Amino acid sequence: MSPLSSDELRGIREELNAGTTPTVWFTGSAVGVQEGRSGKVVALGEPAEGDFIQVRPAGSKDVLSFSAAEVTKVKPPRKKAAPPEPPAKPAAKPRLAAPAPTPAPAKPPAAQEKPAAPAKPRPAAASAPAPAGASAKPAADAAARRKPRQAKPIGGATVTLTADHDGQWSVEVSTGKKRVVRPTPVAANAVAQAAKALHDDVAAAVEPLIDAAREQQRVRVEQLRAELAAAQAALDELGD
Repeated sequence: MSPLSSDELRGIREELNAGTTPTVWFTGSAVGVQEGRSGKVVALGEPAEGDFIQVRPAGSKDVLSFSAAEVTKVKPPRKKAAPPEPPAKPAAKPRLAAPAPTPAPAKPPAAQEKPAAPAKPRPAAASAPAPAGASAKPAADAAARRKPRQAKPIGGATVTLTADHDGQWSVEVSTGKKRVVRPTPVAANAVAQAAKALHDDVAAAVEPLIDAAREQQRVRVEQLRAELAAAQAALDELGD
């Protein structure tokens, strides 16, 4: 049976996205599963992971990992049933043995004969004992080849809070080398509340920055008030 092609893998991924579980059959390369047995694909990983196809074999609740060479979309032909064995012939009836003839009376020996030496008993051939655990070895090998379901690793994330010279805060999020959230403005009071919820040391490090930003805004307000008062006075001098 031919393994899965790239087009068939693309079709399986589309079926999974549509909410269905595609049916596949195991090839002779599948480890721990009988060739020709069917299964349901429940998830697809990345081909670089090796055994990236998660399959639940028919009649089983376990989900196992397989490569593209171990499964196929081609349904194997149905095996023909073996012909029935012919009925056993009846056992032949035993024949009756003919009566043994009456032995003639022994003649007296002409001379005393030397008695024959007794035959030496021949030792019976000893049969070699079967090795212990021979019948259990195939089952143990099959269990060892069975691949348990591998848990997909969870990637880490980095959350960065930044305060500029004007006391404005922003947050960004990265997973590995990919930035998933660009710098986004956040309120200073939200940063202070989050710092207190995380740890006392974090709150102690952030609090001076919040205070400095608060003082800077207070000075800015005073400047604007002074500018507003000067503008109002100039307007009053001009009159109506």
